[in-house]
Amino acid sequence: MILGIGTGRTTTCFIKLLGERIQKRQLKNIQAVPTSEASAACLREQEIPLTSLVDHPVLDLAVDGADEVDPDLNLIKGLGRALMREKVVEIHARKFIVMIEEKKLVKRLGSIGPVPVEILPFEALAHVQWLKTLAERAELWLEEDGSPAMTDNGNYLARCWFKDGIRDVYTLAEALNRRPGILEHGLFLDMTSLVIAAGPGGIQILERKRES
Repeated sequence: MILGIGTGRTTTCFIKLLGERIQKRQLKNIQAVPTSEASAACLREQEIPLTSLVDHPVLDLAVDGADEVDPDLNLIKGLGRALMREKVVEIHARKFIVMIEEKKLVKRLGSIGPVPVEILPFEALAHVQWLKTLAERAELWLEEDGSPAMTDNGNYLARCWFKDGIRDVYTLAEALNRRPGILEHGLFLDMTSLVIAAGPGGIQILERKRES
């Protein structure tokens, strides 16, 4: 299979387990398209061959984590700082599986934490100022030393908080998509095939409802 591999702690666990299965010869002929330099390094450690969307424009499966999941299996992703690359890779997958802790299941996206937004470094604070017109609070994401947090693409990140969650995720996504300088956002809408949620009571499998 050709896999899209996400970014974050959950995905790192998946990569290591995948590597074990390959080394035990329980799986073979696996190639992966990583969504970050960190995931690429982890795949190399497990000796899982890397490939690209040029060579494989249709992926059999993409696997990733998420920061929040709503009842329609829409997601907030990107607090691992790889939202743009994750979205680029995962839209090419025939099936997209998300693995989360049960506590990340929410009635409304934005109920737990912020929506990350990848922004152009040029006039970054102007982009943040505009984001404040959409969100209850928006700020440039800073490192502990005060420098801007950066993605693997060399762009900056902002974070947006919404009181009581986001009322209309589609309207928000459309506004962000239209704005110059806003390069990508962490709303992953209508993309997820299946969610695996782990909690104290066991595993839940949530499947996206098919439109008739």
